[in-house]
Amino acid sequence: MFNLLKTAVLMAAITGLFMAIGSLLGGQQGMMIALIIALGMNFFSYWYSDKLVLKMYNAREVDETTAPQFYRMVRELAQRAELPMPRVYIIEENAPNAFATGRNPQNAAVAATTGIMRVLTERELRGVMAHELAHVRHRDILISTISATMAGAISMLANFAMFFGGRDSEGRPVNPIVSIAVMILAPLAASLIQMAISRAREFEADRGGAEISGDPQALASALEKIHRYARGIPMEAAERHPETAQMMIMNPLSGGGLRGLFSTHPSTEERVARLMAMARGAVAP
Repeated sequence: MFNLLKTAVLMAAITGLFMAIGSLLGGQQGMMIALIIALGMNFFSYWYSDKLVLKMYNAREVDETTAPQFYRMVRELAQRAELPMPRVYIIEENAPNAFATGRNPQNAAVAATTGIMRVLTERELRGVMAHELAHVRHRDILISTISATMAGAISMLANFAMFFGGRDSEGRPVNPIVSIAVMILAPLAASLIQMAISRAREFEADRGGAEISGDPQALASALEKIHRYARGIPMEAAERHPETAQMMIMNPLSGGGLRGLFSTHPSTEERVARLMAMARGAVAP
């Protein structure tokens, strides 16, 4: 419940940020233009993002004939979650990872790399796929699309400020120092809020996945193992398309300083601690 409330607060924050910046830099007209452009871009992403990302990763669709054990595992978990059967994909990739995509439960797909299928036990893999189905059940693709829409609109407003200068609601020029500050800081703030939303949704998917599988310890063990292996195996497709990082069960991107602040995922240690608290029947920290 806390993470659901946190997501709602963050969504309100990014919406409020958009409204404030739009009013400051472009007045009502500039704000509406930016929103319409961003909505158009994300409308396409919302309807076709699943096909695009699966193509980016050269994902191969499988069924009960081509991958019987894996397919049956997903089907059993989908039934436990009371979800329609998603399309199932395998990615020929050494880096251990998995993701879910699709605009709603009726048009969902789940994918796992061959790397994750090699390094995890069946019990651990089951926990991972339950996590991905929790994303489907929570309609996280919709939430991430909305947050991306607002972040994109804020960036566009900042670009308007760079090229045309800021205008207040009455059409008067804004102080150029204020315009420059907003141009630099607004997209950064929007990105930080968007990443915070992603981290909150990961906690909820961990909780939901543990409930679907009935085995929080298995998911905790899987996360620890993925974290160890993923650090030494680069995921080239993710490096080429960093915008897809938030979809993965574990952040696939290499990073340096300030990694925690700009990460799309919570720390593995905190995720594991919360899952182990669930396993003990305690209240998660």
